[in-house]
Amino acid sequence: MLVRAFRVTDRLGNAFLRLGGWAALTVTDQTTILKNWLIGLLVGFYRATTGAATAAATTARVTTRTAQRAAEAVETRRSDLMAQRAAEAELKPTVREDPLKAQNRALSAFAVLLLIALLAVLVIQTTGKDDTTTITGQRGNLLGANNGSPVATALFPTATPTPTPIPDPLRVGGSLVYSLRENGQEDLWAISVGQSNPLRLTNDPADDRDPAWSPDGTRIAFSSNRDGNWDLYILEIATGATTRLTGTPGFEGAPTWSPDGAWIAYEGYYPDSQDLDIYYISADPARAANEGAGRITYTPGPDIEPDWGPGSGRDIAFSSWRSGTNQDIYIVSLDIGDGGAVNLTNTPDINENYPDWDNLGATIAYSASVEGVEGVYIKPVQQSTGEVLVGRGHMPAWAPNGASIAYTLDTARHSQILAKAPGSFGGATDTIELDYHASDPDWTPAPLPTGLLTGGGVPPSVETLYTEITNPKSDGRYGMASLNNVVAPQPYLSDAVNDSFEALRLRVLEKTGYDFLGTLEDAFWKDDRPIEPGEPQQNWHYTGRAFAINRDLIYVGFPTAIEVVREEVEVSVYWRVYVRVVDGAQDGALGEPLRYLPWDFEARGSGDVQDYQSGGKLKNAAPPGYYVDLTQLADDFGWLRQPAERTWQYNFGAIQYWEFVKSDGLSWQSAMLQLYSSEEFEAIQSESTTVPPPPALPTDTATPEVFRTATPLPPDQQ
Repeated sequence: MLVRAFRVTDRLGNAFLRLGGWAALTVTDQTTILKNWLIGLLVGFYRATTGAATAAATTARVTTRTAQRAAEAVETRRSDLMAQRAAEAELKPTVREDPLKAQNRALSAFAVLLLIALLAVLVIQTTGKDDTTTITGQRGNLLGANNGSPVATALFPTATPTPTPIPDPLRVGGSLVYSLRENGQEDLWAISVGQSNPLRLTNDPADDRDPAWSPDGTRIAFSSNRDGNWDLYILEIATGATTRLTGTPGFEGAPTWSPDGAWIAYEGYYPDSQDLDIYYISADPARAANEGAGRITYTPGPDIEPDWGPGSGRDIAFSSWRSGTNQDIYIVSLDIGDGGAVNLTNTPDINENYPDWDNLGATIAYSASVEGVEGVYIKPVQQSTGEVLVGRGHMPAWAPNGASIAYTLDTARHSQILAKAPGSFGGATDTIELDYHASDPDWTPAPLPTGLLTGGGVPPSVETLYTEITNPKSDGRYGMASLNNVVAPQPYLSDAVNDSFEALRLRVLEKTGYDFLGTLEDAFWKDDRPIEPGEPQQNWHYTGRAFAINRDLIYVGFPTAIEVVREEVEVSVYWRVYVRVVDGAQDGALGEPLRYLPWDFEARGSGDVQDYQSGGKLKNAAPPGYYVDLTQLADDFGWLRQPAERTWQYNFGAIQYWEFVKSDGLSWQSAMLQLYSSEEFEAIQSESTTVPPPPALPTDTATPEVFRTATPLPPDQQ
């Protein structure tokens, strides 16, 4: 930059030198004024262009001497006018400029203009105000934003060296633990942050979930039903030894450690309260057995997913339905009690869950579903507003240093664990790809033990849920297989999917205590079966790849045999179906309590206009007792729920919570062509003729006889 300044100054000096000679020869009576003006101009130019002082001074001296010599020559020529004219005639060829000199003068003028423009830019940029925009509602420097000190801006910014490089979300290191649902079973897994090789920690035939690191990173608290009821356990990460912490009739889940590692808070459901509340218990198994648990919350409504705050350890965040209308994040102080619990989110139209404190205890991350899109948000604890979206996903877990957040994102039948710095632009920068659905990640600064890394973790399970045995015909099409001992109008399914249904039926029997799927409202539909109002025209029952449970079970008895929870996914409405376990297992031996308020379809006919237009409303409270998530079990075997049709608020047949489909990725037309020829399919589409259904095939292996309790009759059949 300095060299360029000298070059520009040199050209300017030559230009001013020529200008001074011409002025001396033509304006003799203004010599003194011109000299002073040139000197002043050079002085001003010297002050404006730092780094060019020497060249400017040299130019000024040359210009001054030239002007003086020209003035003396003019004085000597005044005596004789003719001599002066002759001298001028002689000088004209010297003063006349050739084309190269004209180009040099133009270049010098351009250099002057460029220098003036650069000086103007420098003045504007050094006197302007810095942009100090921050996120609305944010306090302090929680998101790594500007803390009030000036931030330099430049027209052409250059890389500014920093003492340490800006860290990426996973550079903090440590270890992540999470649960993974594989082949219908949940187990614990761990991975070293920044690596891509996860290690299995448990492989029990029962479910292990809700993992939480101890503060020192040496133990993991988790919940499991490996001994019947859902209880809390502690896993020593270095040795793999597992110790049972609770053993009372009831349900315990979602453990979280106190900052000193001496206590564990959790969600519990017991016969005396018949409600999910937050409890605490000693992390020492011997002391826990002697002293038992203490209760923290008492307000009616499910209180779930506690997270113990850092620092003094006197605050616990949790999710609650206590308002009766939606799920919010609350904070309870152990010094004040449940009566002083504070509603952090307070959003009547949004449900929030899975709170997680940052390392300073100043901000809480949580999940929220907004207009069908589930995202991770953060919010300062001491502010009533100021929530900030981190990214799309759920179940957040802060990094140990509070600089980034890990969370899960489900895609089809897989999951990703993402990591992102809150407030950063764009998507998550780090991703761990998993083959199955993951949940409840937790982050510790401690590395995984060397022995665990070298040993490769617990050996995997090789058991499969089912084997689909098919008998395609010579033309590649399938027939219909009879469902063993199933009561239904047409107890048949396509030979391509019947084995998975029979396997699902046995799993539901195991989990609920009775043969719930032994009685179906529908299975296969013949082509002449008419569509009810609201039902989709391309119904999967025609393909032999759908079954429907008894839809009227939501009206029978109290508590009812099934409960249905509404879920919004993108622009569609889906339903999650829970089946109540048998009375003999209502001590917690099977199932678990409901964490969400079910949907009340009967409210459609209550006379309330709002309830009618909404297709119903939330029930006032979660029903007592234990239930099994039928939607999850069906998904394990490839049977997927169907979205409600667009008119579901007004047409009961469009609700579709009772229908499960196993498409195996086929379109409806392709599935139909597995049963019918092209001509038969076209005839069905045109309804010009009636085509008989394909002949039924006997099942290769009969389903074992199972015990079935009587299914309650709906009101219209009693």
